[in-house]
Amino acid sequence: MAPVSLYFHIPFCKSRCPYCDFYSTTRLPLWEEYAAALARWLRAAPLAPGAQVATVYFGGGTPYLLGEGLARVLEETARRFSLMPEAEITLEANPGDLELPVLRSLREAGFNRISLGLQAGEDGALALLGRRHTAAQSARAVELCRRAGFTNLSVDMMLATPGQDPEKAAALADWAVSLGPEHISAYLLKIEPGTPFAREGVEGRCPGPDQAAEIYLAACRRLEERGYRHYEISNFARPGFESRHNTVYWELGEYLGVGPSAASFLGGRRFRVPADLDAFLAGRPWEELEEEGPGGGLLETVMLSLRLARGLDTRRLPALGGDPEDFLRRAAPLERAGYLTCRDGVVALTDRGFLLSNAIISFLCP
Repeated sequence: MAPVSLYFHIPFCKSRCPYCDFYSTTRLPLWEEYAAALARWLRAAPLAPGAQVATVYFGGGTPYLLGEGLARVLEETARRFSLMPEAEITLEANPGDLELPVLRSLREAGFNRISLGLQAGEDGALALLGRRHTAAQSARAVELCRRAGFTNLSVDMMLATPGQDPEKAAALADWAVSLGPEHISAYLLKIEPGTPFAREGVEGRCPGPDQAAEIYLAACRRLEERGYRHYEISNFARPGFESRHNTVYWELGEYLGVGPSAASFLGGRRFRVPADLDAFLAGRPWEELEEEGPGGGLLETVMLSLRLARGLDTRRLPALGGDPEDFLRRAAPLERAGYLTCRDGVVALTDRGFLLSNAIISFLCP
């Protein structure tokens, strides 16, 4: 059996960012109870005892807030399954929360990758985004992670925010690079329905589509010039430091998600834990799930493969009911327009193509 990946959703936050639509809560006193529930769900997980686990990811929310419970959950994982010797074990963290003793204990417990939500490099921009930390705290957080022994750091930065232009985006990229992380994620701000930003009409203060495209391309150019390979639509890495866990998603590998709202893909089936903290704490593990149907079909394979810079090998299409010749015929005018490349049957999007990926995929798979 091929190795699987595990995702733990930790929904606790000290405060909610106004652009965030992930499932989270500010009911912080539940940390200990939540860690125990994660362990209980893990013991009943629909995986064979001893199954090999290649990557583990603690996301949220603000997973760092689980404190000592993080090590407890990782210990339970190692008892129930077989963590591969070089398993990538990632923890998301807010820069303003980090303390050196806690980071050292996490490193000793087996965590080997930290993902820091920096988002912006200026205090004014951070305040606008509702972030609790400062730019100085971001730099300090990187320093603390290094002192704790972490040699694989990822930082997030946000593009097309109010007041940003291509020059400011390039400067943000330079600032992120100056911190020395191995991996950088650069996300375009998307105003999700129901969030405070949506209610406040912040979208009207953000760059329009054309300028957002130039902002994205400016950040891409700068990061690539600084030695970070653009390996996925929103992700850049120094050689060998691509996110192994997220690559599992894009390559349609199998993974199990634990925690309210956590998604899974096992045995060709997609399902999700209901986004209900109380039900997660009190319910019987894996009994009440939201079924999302089969996964791994033609459209999904094309969509996920084209997120990656290496693209889609069209020789995979017949097994999925697709026609490589028709696919390449449709891709030809897009290649002439500079949105993708076609080499030896492999179709890959360019940086400009990434900006129009949804429309391109709809055209290639009508």
